[in-house]
Amino acid sequence: MSQIVVESLTKVFRIAERRAGLRGALAGLVRRRNREVRALDGVCFQVGRGELVGYIGPNGAGKSTTVKVLSGILVPTSGTCEVDGRIPWRDRRAHVRNLGVVFGQRTQLWWDLPVVESFELLRDLYAIPADRFRAVGDELTRRLDLGGLLNVPVRQLSLGQRMRCDLAAALLHEPGVLFLDEPTIGLDAASKLAMREVVRTINREQGVTVILTTHDMDDIESLCQRVLVVAEGKILCDGSLASLRRTVSSERHLIVDLAEGISWNGLDGLPAREVEVAGGRVRLGFDPENVAAAELIGRLTARYPVRDLLVENPPIEEVIAKLYAGGKA
Repeated sequence: MSQIVVESLTKVFRIAERRAGLRGALAGLVRRRNREVRALDGVCFQVGRGELVGYIGPNGAGKSTTVKVLSGILVPTSGTCEVDGRIPWRDRRAHVRNLGVVFGQRTQLWWDLPVVESFELLRDLYAIPADRFRAVGDELTRRLDLGGLLNVPVRQLSLGQRMRCDLAAALLHEPGVLFLDEPTIGLDAASKLAMREVVRTINREQGVTVILTTHDMDDIESLCQRVLVVAEGKILCDGSLASLRRTVSSERHLIVDLAEGISWNGLDGLPAREVEVAGGRVRLGFDPENVAAAELIGRLTARYPVRDLLVENPPIEEVIAKLYAGGKA
């Protein structure tokens, strides 16, 4: 049964434009033209209870607008959506009791207060029982390494530190649904791993439904069983990463480290294409439907002494970029 249902969701923003060449008092007397921007254009999808879904697309694709509608912050122009059977913008109070949200560019913490005081205010707002607040807070503090940050005013935190604290704040009341909008922005490698582990744990162990928007494809590959790709306010693809790869191309990459002192002299009839040649490392693209990896490796090693080699999928960034552009390899 679907926990989140989105049907024909459309959001149009009207933006006032001043006529070119008019300045000063005259500009204020002339009626401005309005330009319509369709941030969402008939978006439809469903998310089952306990799913962890990546929602990705280029800047301006409609990702954050979708999250804001699902959170009850924005009212759509047309269409509708339901989360746990509730329409978010009509029943906001009941809706937010089971919802956690993290916006990478904004914080729900109080700017001039120490982090721990923000947590205590959220405890009161959500009426969290004292024993659950302590237990959940202690666990999140441990997992996200917040011990040294709790008594620091929010305004003194780095962006990465604040993001970790914002994730903890969004989870204190143990929501059943979590929306993450660029949650790993500004984080170092260790903090990203900690964030991912917390998200993975609450999804698998507690069954929390998660929608993740991000430009970090490592987040997507690490966490998401399913990916929605949106561009220009419309859903382009919906499926697993493997199915998205097949939609664009079946190509795989063979990475070869040539033996020391050996130079690459070109394909010379090998059934592949040169993707990148850098010193003694060569990246080749090949279609496994036309040539088996073992055959290509055999023909290559018969021609070149090889120190090491690896077969892998093309970087997911390349796949997504082709989807955005509407192209296929």
